Formats: sequence, structure tokens, C-alpha cells
Amino acid sequence: MKPTDLQTIGQELAVKWDDGSESFIRLETLRRFCPCASCMGEQDLFGNVYKAPERPYGPRAFYLVQWKPVGGYAIQPVWGDGHQTGLYTWEWLRSVEAADRQLPGEAG
Repeated sequence: MKPTDLQTIGQELAVKWDDGSESFIRLETLRRFCPCASCMGEQDLFGNVYKAPERPYGPRAFYLVQWKPVGGYAIQPVWGDGHQTGLYTWEWLRSVEAADRQLPGEAG
């Protein structure tokens, strides 16, 4: 499944999928679930996870400046605090959407 349209609407990323369905994912959730190695860590062959020290999110961390397409499989968000190393595949967006629906009220 691939998106046919992506738009930022208020504090959400709206995605229209090629099957006609739509997703609305809070920007804060997208940022908190960033799949990059710094945020989620990297796993070695023995199952150990290594990641950068956690840092607090500033007020611009949840502001989506832009996104860049990556091939035909992902987008790379550029956040207001300069973070831009996460690649959000279409499958990842769908999994984050499912997690976002399970979070109560505003994430945080």
C-alpha cells in the first residue's frame, strides 16, 4: 500500500492511501516513534541494543518543517529542532498510526 497524498493538517499528518483509506497521525507521535538509530537504537548480533542518550524534546521537536521523499518507499521528515535522520516507510507509518490510535488524548 502506498500513499497518494500526504499533507500536514494542524498537528497531524494526513495520509491518503491508494486503497482509498486515510490515516491521521499526530506529529508528536510520529516524532516520538522516530525509527532512526539514534532514537530507537541499533541491535548487534547478540541482541544488545545501543542508542544515543535520551534528550528532552524541546518546543520545536514536534513541528514538521517538511518531508522529503525517499525512493518509492518512505519519507524523511525534517523536524523543527533539526532532527532529520528517520526514514518512515509506508509500513512504519501504518504501524505508528495503529499505536497513535491506542494512545490516550494528547501524547506526552
